[in-house]
Amino acid sequence: MSAEPLIRLRDVSKTYRRGGRAFTAVSNVTMEVAEGDMVALVGPSGCGKTTVLKILAGLHDADGGEVRIGGAAGAFTPGRDVGMVFQQALLLKWRTVLRNVMLPAEILGLPRRAAEVRARELLALVGLRGFEDRYPYELSGGMQQRAAIARALVHDPKLILMDEPFGALDALTREKMNLEMRRIWQESGKTILFVTHSIQEAVFLGERCAVLTAGPARMSDYFAIDLPPERGLDIKTSEAFGQYVRRIYGLLGLH
Repeated sequence: MSAEPLIRLRDVSKTYRRGGRAFTAVSNVTMEVAEGDMVALVGPSGCGKTTVLKILAGLHDADGGEVRIGGAAGAFTPGRDVGMVFQQALLLKWRTVLRNVMLPAEILGLPRRAAEVRARELLALVGLRGFEDRYPYELSGGMQQRAAIARALVHDPKLILMDEPFGALDALTREKMNLEMRRIWQESGKTILFVTHSIQEAVFLGERCAVLTAGPARMSDYFAIDLPPERGLDIKTSEAFGQYVRRIYGLLGLH
């Protein structure tokens, strides 16, 4: 990892104005994210988690504070250096899985042959080898999200932003995708920010965790999760895991 963090936020705030009224979406966001880190952003609806992602993606400007992205590598172009995964896979139904994954590379004008080779490698990474020529309707919800993750990685971005990517999945599929997400992160080496409403998901996935609270939206805490890098679902029964869960419950006022 680079000594210089890939992301540095200092007292970042964002206020929206609608019909003459001001609405604070997020305030007091201070965090550093090292290159190759996995950071979970957890909190209730309306606490500003998605707003933080939009600022990092260059979709919104912050109203206050400092936003620095790029780290030691310097220049950072959101369209080229960011991959995004949403709650819905948003695959194009008329394109095969392979061509869906290749879409960002096509938009950016990257060499087609190299992009196809990388897309096939990524489909193997996310467990979809052999599904290259299928269409989205032929895939389960979990498989569609795997394809969406591969699509987010295909143009080799520096940063992956994931906004509740498993929120629409059933409980068992979500657990399986949590295991897969840890593996994909470790094998890809990418920097990932993962937004979730699930406290257990945040603790299981994150190397660090940012807790955001609502009313008004603010960042309550940002801390390391000192659990083994290799995590099976049985870790959720451990005392160490439970301590982190209880810590977040306390920060959110859920005693």
